[in-house]
Amino acid sequence: MKTFGGLVLFLDRNDINTDEIIPAKYLNENFKEALKPYLLEDLKLPGFDPRRDISGKGALLSRANFGCGSSREHAPWALEANGINIVIAENFARIFRQNMYNCGMIAAELPAAALDGLFREFAGKAATLKVDTEKGILSFKSGEKEKTLPFSLRGFEKALVDAGGWVEYAAKRY
Repeated sequence: MKTFGGLVLFLDRNDINTDEIIPAKYLNENFKEALKPYLLEDLKLPGFDPRRDISGKGALLSRANFGCGSSREHAPWALEANGINIVIAENFARIFRQNMYNCGMIAAELPAAALDGLFREFAGKAATLKVDTEKGILSFKSGEKEKTLPFSLRGFEKALVDAGGWVEYAAKRY
């Protein structure tokens, strides 16, 4: 089974849209790896530099309405090409969320208060995330500081994650 988590990329903003995740000019790319250098290149966030801040991250923590805007599977592809296989936010645009699961990735939702606490305790530090998909547990750690939070994967979402995505799920069942 796939391992989820790793070093956390903190993007403290609501409404990060798919054009900011992967600009439309790269939608002609057919291979996920080709999207790797362009992830979040148009995101305007004080102190954030995609060339410096994305490398080595396995998880992304943001705020509400992540993945809004145009519908495109390229947005999760660009995250995956960079090693990010879980995004945690208050909520997601419906199509982006489903595209994450279709790719065998996780779009975990947490309440705003929980996100506030995570940003307060871990942003700006080398924080790691371990994900237990069986128990529905997110475990954050930086130095001696640790925080564990529950999250839920619905039945079909869990089946897609366990299979590695929609294509793999369908290949096993049809």
